[in-house]
Amino acid sequence: MRFSDIKGNSSIVSALRGMVDTGRIPHAMLFHENDGGGALPIVLAFLQYLYCRSRQDGDSCSECPSCNKISKLIHPDVHFIFPVAGKGSVDKPTSETFISEWRELILSKPYFFENQLYDALGLENKQGVIAVSEAKSLLDKLSLFGVEGGYRSVVVYLPEKMNIQAANTLLKMVEEPPENTVFLMITHEPEKVLKTIYSRCLFMRVLPLSREDLKDVHPEQDAEYSENADIFGDLMNALIARDLLTALETADALVDLKNREKQKSFFKFASEALRKIFLVQQGLASIADISEEESEYYSRLAGSVKRSFSRNALTYFDRAQTLLERNVNQKILFTDLVNRLYVIV
Repeated sequence: MRFSDIKGNSSIVSALRGMVDTGRIPHAMLFHENDGGGALPIVLAFLQYLYCRSRQDGDSCSECPSCNKISKLIHPDVHFIFPVAGKGSVDKPTSETFISEWRELILSKPYFFENQLYDALGLENKQGVIAVSEAKSLLDKLSLFGVEGGYRSVVVYLPEKMNIQAANTLLKMVEEPPENTVFLMITHEPEKVLKTIYSRCLFMRVLPLSREDLKDVHPEQDAEYSENADIFGDLMNALIARDLLTALETADALVDLKNREKQKSFFKFASEALRKIFLVQQGLASIADISEEESEYYSRLAGSVKRSFSRNALTYFDRAQTLLERNVNQKILFTDLVNRLYVIV
């Protein structure tokens, strides 16, 4: 994986490249991505550039032995940690137990979703966790010298899945890292990462993929995104125009989705959209994760609704999702939701 292969996030790529070029590399970095958002490819591209023996034009050469090992995920000084669970006769598995499945997944689908990882590992609906045995195993590995000299790297996928014992063990390593050791962590929920670990990491927000990149990487998600965007857009346009009958047609559209998971997906999309509207209204568009192509759209919405709308609407969406899970009649549920939004807009 080279920097030139990364989709979007040019500012992060530039920052990582500068770290290596200047030799000023933080000992711990925390990358916050949306699920399937591409933080792992960025981390792998950074590692390939870091270990490359013949960097060219701000990128790795992809031909030297180090690049070859990184690209195949077999470099002896790069360690991977990810959530696992017991399987078969293995009671206390570590990431090393599933390293072959991990490599196969990344090489075939680097922009994978969390549930796809669990499917690849064959966990059969078990909850993945990073246990203290994992942290102790890593401690043993880092107590030894690097195989090829230079940097040793630890990639932790979803540190929020660590139990408290594992988190405290990792904290000791992050607080007093061995020389030339870099911790690279990828999280979906940074608020659930142990605060003392979070505070010792350089935080980087990996922006969501653009619509164009989404089509290439997750074509199935792009179709769902388009459907959710259309329904949300129709709803907001009708509310702003004070057209209740048209707004109620979106309630029918939500009922027609049939699949409850698709309806939950819409709630998630709407909640994220409301967050963006709220941040734009507060003058914080720079941290709202809004792409250039969406900027005008969210600016228009932010200027057309009350400043209290997003906060109140989010409460109604949360309530509706709870009622949906309780099997409330969907026609009544979505009609009530639209009526409530119409009142507060």
